[in-house]
Amino acid sequence: MKLSEKIVELRKARGMTQEELAEICGVSRQSVSKWEADIALPEMEKLLLMGQIFQVSMDVLLKDDLEISGIKEVHSCGDNAIAEKKIECYEGTLIKESLTDDSILDLLNVHKVELWKVGGTPKYWTVLSFTSAQQNFPSEIAKVMVADPDKGGNWFVDFKSGNVKYIVFKDKVLKYRIGNQTEKDVVCEECRKLGISDAEMNWTE
Repeated sequence: MKLSEKIVELRKARGMTQEELAEICGVSRQSVSKWEADIALPEMEKLLLMGQIFQVSMDVLLKDDLEISGIKEVHSCGDNAIAEKKIECYEGTLIKESLTDDSILDLLNVHKVELWKVGGTPKYWTVLSFTSAQQNFPSEIAKVMVADPDKGGNWFVDFKSGNVKYIVFKDKVLKYRIGNQTEKDVVCEECRKLGISDAEMNWTE
């Protein structure tokens, strides 16, 4: 079974529309349609997210010779998250050195770790690509962000859930709908008040 066929089967097994899957993955419905028609392939970060949504491994998704052995009912992502609004799926990149308490990492599913040499303070950054199904993740991570002039000032983490972008500082959660320039401008102005330069606000959406 091809990846395109597996996406169709897993999506329909959860009663999800293409629009609902697109919203969770942060893409257009047309993108999902192309994945399912075997016209285009999802990016790796979208595959990782679908693996979490559908509760299947990357091997099952990517290897044609492996079939879907079963569907597990979960309430952390997918159609349950949309229908019941219980828990959202968050995805983004986090710099470990921006945290005052590493225990927040227990709330993450870490998919990739990179070491960046930046030459500032600190000299090296440990960068984690993650997803999280923790319902109150934005407010929880806001408790442990660094806000110390001796440690680089006000650090923030940016991530998204569906079409909502989050920018989180110590004790402050900012968010806007992707594509809504008015809301984004308000968030950017708040970031400037916290000492963030325009260059640092070039986050991915």
